[in-house]
Amino acid sequence: MVWEVLVVAVVLYVLAGLKVVKEYERGVRFTLGKFTGVMVPGLRVVFPIFQTWQRVDIRVKAVDVPDQDCVTKDNISVNVNAVIYYKVSDASKAVIQVEHYNYAISQLAQTTMRNIVGEVELDELLSQRDKVSDRIQEIVDKASDPWGIKVDSVDLKDVLLPADMKRVIGKQAEAEREKRAVIIKSEGEVAAAANMSKAAGILAKSDGALHLRTLQTLNDLSSDQSNTVIFAVPLEVLRAIERIGKK
Repeated sequence: MVWEVLVVAVVLYVLAGLKVVKEYERGVRFTLGKFTGVMVPGLRVVFPIFQTWQRVDIRVKAVDVPDQDCVTKDNISVNVNAVIYYKVSDASKAVIQVEHYNYAISQLAQTTMRNIVGEVELDELLSQRDKVSDRIQEIVDKASDPWGIKVDSVDLKDVLLPADMKRVIGKQAEAEREKRAVIIKSEGEVAAAANMSKAAGILAKSDGALHLRTLQTLNDLSSDQSNTVIFAVPLEVLRAIERIGKK
């Protein structure tokens, strides 16, 4: 009878220690408080009382980095938020070397993001987000290596500017567009002046050419009765009259 009770107790003891580790998990096992190995996926035995274990999810995690009030290198206040993608590369280090690695990664990313934003100017932050994100990812990944954490990427989601700065940027963009419009218009005037000068030279070489051109213009205007026609006397006529008067 005693042997039967012992057998049943042993069986129950072993069954109580059976653990299933899933494919996307790793189990960190401790024997009498000492690290004794990492359990891979499958059915594993953990002896109660003498051994404990902790599950570690090794899938990629996306952590939202809360909005951070940052000051750029050119002393402009901006509000920046981001998302960081990371995974556990070494389950034993993630459990032994750091407490609550999820929280630690979030805090590290926030601090690093503020520091990096403070090293760049606003124009660079807005136009080269990928470069800033890569710099943050590089620093966070290096700092988290002792924790058994691998940072895959960091993406800046949004950069919020003060209302006054938005108005200034809007005025700057408007001035830039006006500048380009004036340049394009002036280039067109230069091209038109060159063509008109060339046409005037051709007309001046032939007697009566300007008069014929004037008559052609009047013919074009006569097709629309709503136009007001002003008859322009060619300079050749005026010069001819002037010469007759002198004689």
